[in-house]
Amino acid sequence: CLILLLLVLVFVGDRKDTMSSLGTSKGILEIAKFGVYVTVPIILMYTFANNPGNLRKFMGNRSYIEYPPEAERPPSPEEIRELAREMARKRNLV
Repeated sequence: CLILLLLVLVFVGDRKDTMSSLGTSKGILEIAKFGVYVTVPIILMYTFANNPGNLRKFMGNRSYIEYPPEAERPPSPEEIRELAREMARKRNLV
């Protein structure tokens, strides 16, 4: 795609004062910019995504989720009921 674009630029760029089939020189510049705009992301994606080592290198350096350290778990509902019963027994005995 990029080679074809360069060939068009070479052949059309040789004509100095005549209009090309693509329009003025600004039109050719726009086509060139669009070609670069389309091909650069494709080449970068192919280069980085096609090599698993690159993905591990870039994605492995960052921890996306950081969990807090494990703390004491809150008591289960059964434990809470048992504690409530013990507290009620202590109140009744006193």
